[in-house]
Amino acid sequence: MGHFFQVRRHLFAPLWAFCFLLAPFVAKADINVFAAASLKTVLEDIGAAFETEHGLAVAVTVAGSSALARQISFGAPADVFVSANADWMNYLEARGHVISESRRSVAGNALVLVRSKAKDANAADATIETALSGVGDARIAVALVDAVPAGIYAKQALKSLGYWKRLSPNLVQTDNVRAALTLVALGEAPWGIVYASDALVEPRVDVVAVFPENSHSQIVYPAATIVGGKPNEARDFLQFLAGEQAQQSFLENGFTAIGDDE
Repeated sequence: MGHFFQVRRHLFAPLWAFCFLLAPFVAKADINVFAAASLKTVLEDIGAAFETEHGLAVAVTVAGSSALARQISFGAPADVFVSANADWMNYLEARGHVISESRRSVAGNALVLVRSKAKDANAADATIETALSGVGDARIAVALVDAVPAGIYAKQALKSLGYWKRLSPNLVQTDNVRAALTLVALGEAPWGIVYASDALVEPRVDVVAVFPENSHSQIVYPAATIVGGKPNEARDFLQFLAGEQAQQSFLENGFTAIGDDE
């Protein structure tokens, strides 16, 4: 079977439009995976590896976890959902859309402060407090701070470190963390708060500092199969995510290993 693996992005589209756009892919794909935007690069690798090993076509839709969870709740055709936090998985589970016993954590991440890459210097290692103090009045790109996991973590961290009141007016909020990363890469916002895995794949940004783990909730990616999806194929893909090959891909792409307990 030729490689079908595809990644699609549809952010906050109306449900009818979303389903219309997906229809040709859904008809061909054996497994439809809805995943947080920060997983785009690693799931390209994992999806292709799974397809090669199992002969099943994988289609991955990436967007903010909040958008995807709402779309699934309205009937979007997902077989597997991978969220960037537990809250949006809980949202679906509470509404009966997730097969609870299938749920497991597949990876973790770190939160970092990045800046547009300097042309004449490399980013120096700095404490997060020193780095935030140096932001001044410059804009900071973040995902939506009240909806998207990366933005929620960023808000928690800034509050925990005592910088929320001072820096919240500087925030430029985007639909997902990859959109925030792009703003920094293009120089539209000098600073950004993203995941370590995002910064790793974008050569146009420098990591200035890492937020302490205790400044925000644990960053965890829960995955589960969806009620009404293809149960056997979804189960196989979920097991593959937890396997050695996929876990190595997570590590190589800047994620952290994590146990099944959330």
